[in-house]
Amino acid sequence: MTLIRSEDVIQFDGKDTLTRRVNVSLSMCSAGSLIYAKMGDWTWEAVNFASGMNVYTARRADGLPAYLSFYYFRVSSSEVLHPNGITFGDEIDVTSRVFDLGSQSVLTLHRVSRAGKLTDHQTLDPIEAYERPRPDCMYVETFNRWISRGDQTSNKGLVDASPADFRHKHLSPLPEAYTPRSTARNARKAGSFFPAGMPGFFPKGPPFHTKYALDVARDLNGVRLVYFASYFSIADIALSRAWRARGREDRHFIDRVALDYRLGFFGNADPDAVFDIAVQIWQDEQDPRHEFADIVISEQGGERILAVAGIRTLLGASEPLTRGAT
Repeated sequence: MTLIRSEDVIQFDGKDTLTRRVNVSLSMCSAGSLIYAKMGDWTWEAVNFASGMNVYTARRADGLPAYLSFYYFRVSSSEVLHPNGITFGDEIDVTSRVFDLGSQSVLTLHRVSRAGKLTDHQTLDPIEAYERPRPDCMYVETFNRWISRGDQTSNKGLVDASPADFRHKHLSPLPEAYTPRSTARNARKAGSFFPAGMPGFFPKGPPFHTKYALDVARDLNGVRLVYFASYFSIADIALSRAWRARGREDRHFIDRVALDYRLGFFGNADPDAVFDIAVQIWQDEQDPRHEFADIVISEQGGERILAVAGIRTLLGASEPLTRGAT
């Protein structure tokens, strides 16, 4: 009888790098947000090891909880290995490295590869992730900020709050050329990662608008904030509605390959919130199988932007192709 290992095998280098052999389980793969939730777990786990503190029970100096919130999340992949291409039973190697961004923030890089494919899987240089990515790997970048509730009865008005025992000065600084601070800040200000449009792409029809009522049975985390991974689901739900509005089938949506998924988290919401969501789809001028979706999630009745997503997609081979603004 062959026994399947259910727990990750973890090694820590004593400073900033964590390596894992992961057996993909049911709870971390689907066409939705589960894999992104697992990636977020990898970040918290890596920061937990690298900082030498318990990230899960972090407290402010006054004893109130502090949370390592996600501010910017990017997943870069290829047809060889991408989020929707991972299924239960797969084995993957994950290398995570944590970088110093000061007392209020931290950046974590993850490289995901098929188990045993890389001989040097225990090292991860930012040059590889940002300039020389391997075509058979997936790269995850998370930029996190320490926050706390400003009002203990509301999810709005979150404030910066670094735990006093957060150790970070021993970590390697991320080269300034790679820091996502300005990328996230500009996306928040402009409501898009590409406010002038994705270079080489043209708008495929007018923007699509929809609403989403926060689901208290699914969208809140253990401390009753909107769960970061729920924003991935909400963005994908809005995008799938935009696809249907253009006459596309759900099976084609499931078959798509997300080559580049960026998500900025700029606000939280109370449990009774309703979101206004705008989706603009762009098509590659040279290759109609490449599309880009610009998604803005705002609180209904106001101008407060909660999240911005930019998703570059490769359509599946079965998707009928059309050119032009339809």
